[in-house]
Parts: sequence; structure tokens; C-alpha cells
Amino acid sequence: MNLTTSDNLATITIVAIALAILGWGLYRAKNFGKLGLIAWLQSAVLMAPWLTFFALFALGIYVNLVTILFLLVLCTVGYIYLGKKLRQLANELEQPTKQISTTPEPESELASKAELESTTDIPHVPHTPADNIPLKRPSLPEIFPMPADDLQAVKGIFGIDTFFSTQVISYQDGAIFKGNLRGDPETTHNRLSASLKERLGDRYRLFLVESPEEKPVVVVLPSKNDPQPLTTSQYIVAGILLIFTLATSLEAGGILLGFDYFQQPQRYMEVLPIALGLWVVLGSHEIAHQVLAKKHQVKFSLPFFIPTWQIGSFGAMNRFTTLLPNRTVLFDVAAAGPMAGGIVSLVMLFIGLVLSQPNSLFKVPAAFFQGSVLVGALAKTILGNALHQEIVPVHPLVIIGWLGLVITALNLLPAGQLDGGRIVQAIYGRKITRVSTIISFIFLAIASFVNPLALYWAIVIIFLQRDLERPCLNELTEPDDNRAALGLLALFLMIATLLPLTPGLAGRLGIGIL
Repeated sequence: MNLTTSDNLATITIVAIALAILGWGLYRAKNFGKLGLIAWLQSAVLMAPWLTFFALFALGIYVNLVTILFLLVLCTVGYIYLGKKLRQLANELEQPTKQISTTPEPESELASKAELESTTDIPHVPHTPADNIPLKRPSLPEIFPMPADDLQAVKGIFGIDTFFSTQVISYQDGAIFKGNLRGDPETTHNRLSASLKERLGDRYRLFLVESPEEKPVVVVLPSKNDPQPLTTSQYIVAGILLIFTLATSLEAGGILLGFDYFQQPQRYMEVLPIALGLWVVLGSHEIAHQVLAKKHQVKFSLPFFIPTWQIGSFGAMNRFTTLLPNRTVLFDVAAAGPMAGGIVSLVMLFIGLVLSQPNSLFKVPAAFFQGSVLVGALAKTILGNALHQEIVPVHPLVIIGWLGLVITALNLLPAGQLDGGRIVQAIYGRKITRVSTIISFIFLAIASFVNPLALYWAIVIIFLQRDLERPCLNELTEPDDNRAALGLLALFLMIATLLPLTPGLAGRLGIGIL
């Protein structure tokens, strides 16, 4: 079966946009020499699998699942290799600048208050009168909310072998110290934090972040601004949401079986297996979050489940109730949930497809498998010619696995404080996450014309999860290349799960009546 004109147009448009992005990136990368070209090549390697997939489809060539997985593995290995080369080259270029000097580097002009407040790389707490930072250097000494003795003690922690402070700016309840970073950010932050604790105990927190001018700065704030544990009322809300989500899980099972559970609650034994399977996915997701949080000695709140009758639940909202030491911890805790939930869902889907027989309980239309590139490709690989019919009998685990993948994929959207947003923030930083959040909202707005579920989820994010995660204590040290590759693989699988097959592409795969 040939691709339709509309399918070809859509596919060619996607490929053209991707190639335009790569071309624009190459144009900018040339200005940074070898370092920029290697960074661009990393991006090209990451785009290669799905770019190849769509390009071949536009030519009418079917790519099976094994080939796609091989490309993903190959590109992941290439990404990691290039990342190591990039870090090695960057370290070589930085060597001449790491010589310790007793003469401070030229100081840039004082940043305006608007610049300081506009970047969320600097830890933010509710405004105080001390936020009135002047636009120009004052003729009189600046008044600091921090006690003078404490300020002097903080100044004493800096040195030419850690962070050479050249300027102090009043900021909220603490101070910003501008200057020159000497050495590795992680080592420097550990030394400065230990020295601060030795002098002032546990009364202050030290953040090593990036200024609006993209230079390292130290921010010291009182520990009273630390995240607070959940209140009693919040525990009650979490309990109420849990009860509602249990109910919507049963209702979702009833809808899949063709009846309204709320009108026929006596049929609970029929929907219970589906609801339990769904809760295995949700439970594994939340347990993985808590296990990694405990491993890194940070606190992650109890889940606030989000009920929806269409698929049972959107997952859960959580927040960190302690400060995070670095972006690696943010990545590990955020990625653990989707990884666990996604693996459980994929296993359920795979087993369900293998167990599917002509007399299986569920009878789904072949169009069901057109709703996801990932699900459709996997179903084609396992079921084969069984998809060449209007109605396909499947095992219940297929439905549960598909629901689990959708829930996981929705939480991997790179927006705000969703797991995907936290992953992007950990890998790329806050500026890129702001952009990806806007793009995610645009995607959901477009998808809502086809599926009202997307609009519901967009509203939830806008009102509850749109803000980025607060900065880590050490915001400068990035996760390693292995984590970056793993995070990007998760985002790729999110796209493959949520991106539907067009009728023409589905026909090429043989999904539906030939």
C-alpha cells in the first residue's frame, strides 16, 4: 500500500524541519571551532534514528523494530563517545585559565536588579525590602539584611584557590558574591559549604549558580528559606486524591469493558484486574522515585495523584522537600519514576501481545494500534498478519501496558516540574527548559483539537506544574554523558509513544484491512 499525498507531505515537512534545525545548528557551531562542531555532531547523532525513520517512510521503505533499536543503541554509544571527546577538548582549552593568580580578573559592570530577578538560576524566595538593588553602584555603603558579623564570616570563606570574590550585592535575605571561580565547581562548592558551616553552623545555605552574564556566582541565603515538609492539610488532600484516583481507575476499566462502572458497581470483579495492573505501573513509578531520593539522601514528598476517568490517572505530582545538592541528583530522582513505570508497561505490553489469541478477552479495532508509533511497531513485530483485520483480539495486558505507556509518556513531557521537565533541566539547564515548556504547551494545545485529554493535561500543568524546579546547591556541574544519553532516549520514547501513525503509514505497516 502506498503512502497518501497528505502522509508524504506531513513526513517530508517533519524531515525538512529537522534538517533545517541541523543546518542552523551547524551554521552557529562553526563560530566555536572544533568544540562547536563536536557539540553539533552530538545533536546530529541524537536526531539520526527518528530522522532516518521518517525519511525512509517518506520513500515508502518500512523499517522494522529491530533496525530502529539497533540505530538507537548505535547512536547512544556515539553520543557518549562524542561527549567524552567534548569534555576532554574543553578541559584542554581551560587548562591555561586555571592558573591561580592573586590579581582579580577585570570585573564586569554591576548587573541590574531586573537581570538578577529575571533569571531563576539564582535561588528565589519571597520578596523582601532588601530586593531593592540599585541600578548603579551607590555612593554610600550598601545596606545588607544579613548581620554584619555574618557577612564578614561569609566573606572569609573565599580564597584565590576556590572562588575569588570581587563584588558583593544585597539579594533578598542574603547576598550575591560575584567573582572568579577557581577549579572544579563540585570541589569548590564542597569546600565553600564546609567552611560556611564551620563558621556559621546550619544557619545559611550556599548556592553556586550561573549569573545572567553566564558567569559563576555564589549566593548565600538563610536556611529558613529551605523547602518545608508537607502540612497536615496537604496530607489530607493527597489522601482524597488517592481515593478519587482509585475510583477513576475502576471507571477506566469499566469503559474498556464497555460499561459504566459507577452505574454497575456490582461488576467490580471484572474491572479489578485492569485497575490492579494500572496501579502496578503507578506504584512502580512512585516507589522508584522514593528509592532514588533515599539513596541520594534527599526528601521527595508523597504523591498527589491526578485522577481522570479516561485512563484512570495522569500519574502524580511530587515536590522536593529538601534542597538538592546538584543536577545529577535531580536527574536520578526524576528519571527513576518514568524508567520504572515505562519498563513495567513495556513488559506488560510485550507479554500481552505474545499471549494474545483469537479467543482473547478484548477485541480492539486495528486503529487502536495506529495511536502510537511505538505500540504499532511492536504489535506488528509480534502479531504480524493478525493485524490485517478490522478487529484484533488481544490479551488484557496489552491494554494495561498501553495505558501505562501513555501515563509515563505524559509525565515525560519536557515541561515545568513534570519528570520530563526535571530531566531536561538537569541535562540542559533552566533556559532550555523554559523553551521546552512553551513548546510542550503548544503541542498539547494542538493535540487538544483531536483529543480533549490533552487539554485537560495542559490545564493541570499550567495551574500546578508550570514552574521550574528550584536551583540546586551546585547548579554548575552537569550530569555525565551516560545520564544525558539515557534522558534523551527516554524523551525519544516519549515521542514515539505519543506520536500516532497516519492511515497511510499504518497501511504500510500492515495495520488494518489490506
